Amino acid sequence: MSLLVLDQVTRRFGALQALKGISLSVDAGELRAIIGPNGAGKTTLFNLISGYFPPSTGSISFEGRPIVAVSPNALVRRGIIRTFQITKVFLSLTVYENLRVAVECAMGLQLRPFISRATHAQIESKVDELIHVTRIGAKVNRIAGELSHGDQRVVEIGIALSRAPKLLLLDEPTAGMGDEETRHMTDLIRRLNRDSGITMLFVEHDMAIVFGIADRITVLDNGAMLAEGTAAEIAANPLVQAAYLGTAVEERAA
Repeated sequence: MSLLVLDQVTRRFGALQALKGISLSVDAGELRAIIGPNGAGKTTLFNLISGYFPPSTGSISFEGRPIVAVSPNALVRRGIIRTFQITKVFLSLTVYENLRVAVECAMGLQLRPFISRATHAQIESKVDELIHVTRIGAKVNRIAGELSHGDQRVVEIGIALSRAPKLLLLDEPTAGMGDEETRHMTDLIRRLNRDSGITMLFVEHDMAIVFGIADRITVLDNGAMLAEGTAAEIAANPLVQAAYLGTAVEERAA
């Protein structure tokens, strides 16, 4: 069943047409990569799906319901959660405090001066769950601003998970990471998709990661959809190779 459907979506900024007739569907439980050269329209696509601005033409539906006129806040409540290219965490708080604030906000408790013992136990249980899932326990008492870029990214995903996403949009999740941090992040993405069944749409420039974990790949070029398919199909596509990947993709997909 398709969780997310885009039908002939375009987006114009004055004379610039950033997206041109994009049609795609993402099935529930799928791990989908969006790739393409800089300026291909990848971030614009994410902005439309997450409600930051509407398409100029075309339609977008989530769980069978149109979302073109739905605000970002309302989309979060419906289960569309997004991370950004620039990591967004509370740098002056500890990892634990970051996750606790996220859980309290997700539970609608941010404006309550007092909470019951039972509610407090629920918060602690959810924070512990996020720590376990992200495997950040060894650094839970560290100030987030003191962590490496990769660990801050993990904390950010933990914050996103506090909202129990049905669709998680990851914008360049491994950008700027070293090899060990990249392995940790790709393992986390795999586990969340496999074990928790979270549908994921991610933008990534590292083709080894894309071809290693994505169920399907959508290729954008100059605002248009160039190709879509499995890793093997994309690797063998001459248009994709000529426009973006080059001959090295065959070795990466092998």
